[in-house]
Amino acid sequence: MARPDPLSGQVALVTGGSRRIGREICLRLARDGAAVAVNARSSRDETESVVREIEAAGGRAMAALADIADEAAVKAMIEQIVARFGRLDIVVHNAVNREHGSFESLDLAGFRASQSVVVDGGFLLAKHAAPHLVKTRGNMVFISGATAFTGAKGPGTPSAKSALVGLMRSVAVTYGPQGVRANLVSPGRIEAESDADERKAELARGRPDSAIPLRRPGRPAEIANVVAAVAGPDFSYVTGQVVHATGGFFMGS
Repeated sequence: MARPDPLSGQVALVTGGSRRIGREICLRLARDGAAVAVNARSSRDETESVVREIEAAGGRAMAALADIADEAAVKAMIEQIVARFGRLDIVVHNAVNREHGSFESLDLAGFRASQSVVVDGGFLLAKHAAPHLVKTRGNMVFISGATAFTGAKGPGTPSAKSALVGLMRSVAVTYGPQGVRANLVSPGRIEAESDADERKAELARGRPDSAIPLRRPGRPAEIANVVAAVAGPDFSYVTGQVVHATGGFFMGS
C-alpha cells in the first residue's frame, strides 16, 4: 500500500518549474506533501500560476525567480527558501537552455550558452544546496534527456545533458557519506497537451511511435511520477543512478 504524503514536512526546489515537466514535478511533489519552491528565470506569471495551483489544493509553495547560472542569485534563492520554510530536502534540477544549432551554425558563444543553465546551474545548485541537504539527509535529482546517451546532430543540449551524469555522480560520491543521495532521470520523447502541433510533429519525426516499444510518447506527469519516486523514501538506498524513462526506446546504462 502506498504511504500517504511520503514527503510530508519536506521542502523541495524545482528549477525550470513553471511549465511542462517542471510544472508537473512541482505539482506531484506538492501532492506528496512537500512544500515547493517553483523556480524560473523570468516567467513570473507561469511560476505564480503553479504556486496558486498548489496552494489551492492545500499545499505550500513559493515563487523563486532566479537565474541559476548566476552564483549570487542561486545563493540568495536558497537562503530565501530556507528562511521561508526552515529547511531544504530535495533539489530537482530541470531547467534547460536548449540550443539546436548544428556544428556548422553554432559558434562558441552559443555552445557556452547552452551549457550555462544546465551545467553551471547544476554545479551552483549542488554547491550551495549541499550544506542544507546534509542537514536533512536530502537528495538531488538531475533531469537529463535521451540525446545525452544517443547523441544528436546539434552538440549543445546533448553535451550539457551528458555532463549532468558526471556531476550527479560527483554529488553522490562526495555527499553520500553524509546521507545525501543524487540520481538522474532521463526522459525520452515527452509530449505535453500545451505543446504546439508543430513541436509535436517535429518530435514525432525524430522518434516515431513505431520506434518506441510502448508505442507512444510519454507525458510530463509520468516523468514527475518517476522523479517523485526517486526523491522519495522508497529509494533510500539508491544513489548515483540513471533512470531512463523513455518508453523503452533507450535501454542502456
